[in-house]
Amino acid sequence: MSTSTELLSDQLAATTLLRFATAGSVDDGKSTLVGRLLHDSKSVLVDQLEAVEHASRSRGQEAPDLALLTDGLRAEREQGITIDVAYRYFATSRRRFILADTPGHVQYTRNMVTGASTAELAVVLVDARNGVVEQTRRHAAVAALLRVPHVVLAVNKMDLVDYRESVFAAIAEEFTTYASELGVPEITAIPISALAGDNVVEPSAHMDWYGGPTVLEHLETVPVSHDLTACHARFPVQYVIRPQTAEHPDYRGYAGQIAAGAFRVGEQIIVLPSGRTSTITGIDALGESVDIAWAPQSVTIRLADDIDISRGDLLAPSGDAPATTQDIEATVCHVADRTLTVGQRVLLKHTTRTVKAIVREIPSRLTLDDLSQHPDPGQLVTNDIGRVVVRTAEPLALDAYADSRRTGSFLLIDPADGTTLAAGMAGESFATAKAVVDVADEEGWDF
Repeated sequence: MSTSTELLSDQLAATTLLRFATAGSVDDGKSTLVGRLLHDSKSVLVDQLEAVEHASRSRGQEAPDLALLTDGLRAEREQGITIDVAYRYFATSRRRFILADTPGHVQYTRNMVTGASTAELAVVLVDARNGVVEQTRRHAAVAALLRVPHVVLAVNKMDLVDYRESVFAAIAEEFTTYASELGVPEITAIPISALAGDNVVEPSAHMDWYGGPTVLEHLETVPVSHDLTACHARFPVQYVIRPQTAEHPDYRGYAGQIAAGAFRVGEQIIVLPSGRTSTITGIDALGESVDIAWAPQSVTIRLADDIDISRGDLLAPSGDAPATTQDIEATVCHVADRTLTVGQRVLLKHTTRTVKAIVREIPSRLTLDDLSQHPDPGQLVTNDIGRVVVRTAEPLALDAYADSRRTGSFLLIDPADGTTLAAGMAGESFATAKAVVDVADEEGWDF
């Protein structure tokens, strides 16, 4: 009979899901690539394909325009409807996929943060005629900030440059050098023509000089780590359950979704930020008691001691707990139309905890052209990437984003109307980051 750890490993090993995001500048062919992936992987319904074929014929096109498979979303944007990311689901015999299709225009760069925040791979498109442009560098920077472990550079429209190897090699070298300086751990460059189908699903007969995988083959075979038991175990409390009924007079459970790692019955835990300790006496999942639970399961944890625990508290193993702090140094992607300024009062949302905070300093803003840090910009505007120092009213248990994407991230929110201002990643992001210095407390919310 297998142990609970072996059972966990077996179930995680059976997971063959890849989350990936696409990004590219306007007219780089992203819609066509997505359409080609869906079409050639047999993931398009018959009526959808017939509608595309009919629309293509009405435009005088002989072959179906696969970009029309995503035109519904584009039409919604033209009508002024705000859509952050379109998620598309498809599968092959080797793996299931969740595709986050992010907008390409520079004003929608902030939406890539949403799509790539949970992605294990990012596909960055480049037009072979234009090469690496500012938006390409911006997408690479966002992927690096969000610690996306795999990046694919898809050099598209190779048919328009006569499938020349020299064009592909120059673009691949420039992008790889730039992304490597950002700290992207793995970069795979693939020459493609999404319109003609070259190297998207089937190998290209026009580029015999290329011996690497197609886009789909790489998506199917890229290693994805699902060993969540190796992560730092973190459980943000979302709700305290106390029925106080005749059937359950003394039941006290702490409900939420496990953010990372695994928890076991009998394990000693610490409650943050209070620092109180206890032992797990029971774990309830889907109405049944279990011995072990892991991310991203939603469970209820029961403890041996009656401790004052409420929404926003964090449970972690006693020997592997994050430090609590009120001073947060982080990199943020500014996503709001309004500016973020020094001295501004904000709300900081970390997992299930929301606290008051003040932006103490904005030490630098990233210049994407050469990765230099523009010192003391004073404010961040839409799509800016910069360093911030934030002082919170209450201590928070944050991990470094490099260690945990779930518990190292946070949002800065406008307390007046609830608008999300910035998405933050705690800790260092780039080796070129400028050191942060202390500043005097601001008036108002003085913590």
